[in-house]
Amino acid sequence: MPYRAVSTLLPTVACILILTGCSSMPGDHGYLTQAEAERQSIGQWSQLDGTSDAVYLDDLIDSQELAELINEALAANPGLQQTLLSLDILQTQYRITRSGQLPAVEAGLSAGKEENSDSNYTGTVSVSWELDLWARISNEKSAVAKDIAEQAELYQAARDTLVAEVMQSWLQLINLQHSSGIEQQRVELLERNEQLIIQRYRSGLGTLEDLDSARSSSSSARATLVSVQESLQQQQRAMNVLLGRSQGDINVASDYPEVLVPLTELPDQTLQRRPDLKAAFLATEAADFRTRAAYKEMLPTISLEAALSDNGSSPAEALLKDPVWTLLGQLTAPLFRGGELQATADAAELTTAQSFQAYRETLLNAVQEVENAIGLEASLGQQQEHIKQALESAHRNLEQYQSKYRSGLVSMLDLLEVQQQTFDLQSQLDELTYQRLSNRITLGLALGLGIKEITQE
Repeated sequence: MPYRAVSTLLPTVACILILTGCSSMPGDHGYLTQAEAERQSIGQWSQLDGTSDAVYLDDLIDSQELAELINEALAANPGLQQTLLSLDILQTQYRITRSGQLPAVEAGLSAGKEENSDSNYTGTVSVSWELDLWARISNEKSAVAKDIAEQAELYQAARDTLVAEVMQSWLQLINLQHSSGIEQQRVELLERNEQLIIQRYRSGLGTLEDLDSARSSSSSARATLVSVQESLQQQQRAMNVLLGRSQGDINVASDYPEVLVPLTELPDQTLQRRPDLKAAFLATEAADFRTRAAYKEMLPTISLEAALSDNGSSPAEALLKDPVWTLLGQLTAPLFRGGELQATADAAELTTAQSFQAYRETLLNAVQEVENAIGLEASLGQQQEHIKQALESAHRNLEQYQSKYRSGLVSMLDLLEVQQQTFDLQSQLDELTYQRLSNRITLGLALGLGIKEITQE
């Protein structure tokens, strides 16, 4: 074929290949725009009384002991360290992807010898570079950058969750200590009742039925006390795991600290600072970049290569003293690969759609978490008030029954029932107090309150 015909045909073929590839590019489904719109469409939260302007999650409880435990957990918790290492791995992979946009430089030195001839040395230096004509490599690099940003948000979410778990576990230790104290008081009272009944029985004032009832109640109370004490030990061990240590004593306060109620701001402000939601959005962005890169794999690529080479009878003479240079430009385009590239692009597009649905699920769960925590704060407050009133009535009733029992107007079974009811109400009130304080931490986490940044060693 004449040279002129070839020079005319090549640009035509290139244009056809480019147009064919462009016709395969994906349509814009607008997933990112839809994600922003869905977040902004969330209505107003319910408002709570007595809210604070606490900025950080760990500001909800003012305790130096707890602050030290939080710092220990952040420094030594193995699960958190694994998440941090995952972030480091992605940052390393980003450097690998970024290198695809830079020229590759290689040098070589080869030696050969034939019979009855001197040794021959060849030195070469070559530079190759793929032109990122369609920004495919740039899209791949952007996808990895979004992966890194996503992992950074997941790391932040893991830190926030760990701090919340430490705070709630610390409160639960106080709760179990209180439960142990209440059950200990119950056992001591029932043992005194048992001794009193024995004395009355020996004096002919009691019955065997009263004695059996007292012994049954005291034995049951001892069993409950043993169970609560074991739960306390298990919670201590669970706390040590959060702190990243195998064992150790944990000092907690004797009474519940004040736990502030976080401010419920507008939903859009709240959700914008939730790291799990930001991570889900970044995952959708990364999938979108990979979809673009997958479609651009169908487009032609242009690569350039320049090389210098030299020959000599010694290595010094072959080190490019009088080199010969060559320059090569190459245009390649996929014609037929059995539908592999189209299937890869379709899979990438479906992955983007899947990531968008994962974002929607995260958003809906976030809204549910906030609304549940707000509703539970109000509900637990009302329950506390009702149980307080019931406990006050129970104390008055107990005093009356104790007086009537001493006068012989009621039986020991009646007195035991009132005593048990009083202790049950004390335990129930303490449990409600713990649940309400713990729920405030859950609410702060749901509202996206983070933790103070600490300097990494």
